[in-house]
Amino acid sequence: MGAGHAHRLYRHGHSPVHALPPHTKLVAVFCFVVVVVSTPREAVWAFGAYALLLALAAAAARVPPGFLLKRLAIEIPFVAFAFLMPFVVPGEQTELLGVHVSVPGLWDAWNVLAKGTLGVAASVLLAATTELRALLLGLQRLRLPPLLVQIASFMIRYGDVVTDEMRRMSVARRSRGFEARGVRHWGVLAKSAGALFIRSYERGERVHLAMLSRGYTGSMPVIDQAVATPAQWTRAAALPVSALAVCLVGWTL
Repeated sequence: MGAGHAHRLYRHGHSPVHALPPHTKLVAVFCFVVVVVSTPREAVWAFGAYALLLALAAAAARVPPGFLLKRLAIEIPFVAFAFLMPFVVPGEQTELLGVHVSVPGLWDAWNVLAKGTLGVAASVLLAATTELRALLLGLQRLRLPPLLVQIASFMIRYGDVVTDEMRRMSVARRSRGFEARGVRHWGVLAKSAGALFIRSYERGERVHLAMLSRGYTGSMPVIDQAVATPAQWTRAAALPVSALAVCLVGWTL
């Protein structure tokens, strides 16, 4: 039930965070994100405290800051959306760097940026310290519906296979002198996308038949049982509990 190799988001290590069972880290990150989202946007200092907690967790996991920062690029579309909000949200106006912007829009932009960045950073840290196969086992341990776990497993397993197939098709087109340079070439790309879909669908049918021939009855066998001790749960709870304490202070101020 593994991905077959380490994902590029994963950073191999032997830190105390790496050693925690995957389901404890999943629960910890989920609770941390819930706390962050529940924090009032006006408590600016609280978000700085959350960032400090994540920095301490990354240091404990021995994950370099550069590793995390590069992978935070996935939130660039949300950052672009947040920067537009001060100009499109109606309300009281103020001047910022010589430009008139909306005060509610500024708060909304800050809310999206702060909470989104912290949530993505926590997710990246989780992926950096937990193999994909272990994450799937953790989801099983948390009693996520087996069908969803199986779908996620096959997405991870065959995502790279489909990507390699698409890359080979691109190489084949270029070897025949094709270069997509305008609208008139969209037809060729559409046909390639259709061919890729058919190949992927047929591969899925073959894999399913192979699984049935090997005794598949709707559930995958669980090879490893990830069991967590009370001490491991306590260590995993350090991040969300600390964040909850900060959140409660933020609500009282």
